[in-house]
Amino acid sequence: MMTGTFSIGELARATGTKVETIRYYERIGLLPPPARTGSNYRAYAQPHRDRLSFIRRGRDLGFSLDDLRELLRLSDDRQRPCGEIDQIARGHLAEVERKLADLAMLRGELRQLIDQCQRGTVAECRIIEALAPRAEVKNFAPGLGAGKTDIYWCIIPLHNSAVFQPGADHVERARLIEEIAP
Repeated sequence: MMTGTFSIGELARATGTKVETIRYYERIGLLPPPARTGSNYRAYAQPHRDRLSFIRRGRDLGFSLDDLRELLRLSDDRQRPCGEIDQIARGHLAEVERKLADLAMLRGELRQLIDQCQRGTVAECRIIEALAPRAEVKNFAPGLGAGKTDIYWCIIPLHNSAVFQPGADHVERARLIEEIAP
């Protein structure tokens, strides 16, 4: 290997990136192609390592490849105002905050389900009930308006292959979640 260069394996180890991922980043243009040795091996230089470390850190923080491509393009002009970079970061922050809100809601729901556990049988398990697939049923129960759709959580027995058949006797086995107008 040339002095001051890295093989693909050395670059992978130095950045904690899989070799296939490095090749992928080259194919999609995130990482410029490296020089080649006389034996046609890739010879990466320090700028490749720095760029790959930037990409890895961005991916660890949840930035999309498109956002990283744009951030890298913008960072190439060191005299440029950073307004566009701020805009990308603010968009990503909004997405992170949305995910955090979703996770906080999920945490509350899980706590509530666990707190409701009666330590009974699987047939009575609120956690299994909450995880069971939803069934969308039109005009499932009396009193629904025409064209209305109700979403129900259905308790589907795990021990047999019976198909859920909507009917009056199943109303007690289903919990209304929301009513959606078409």
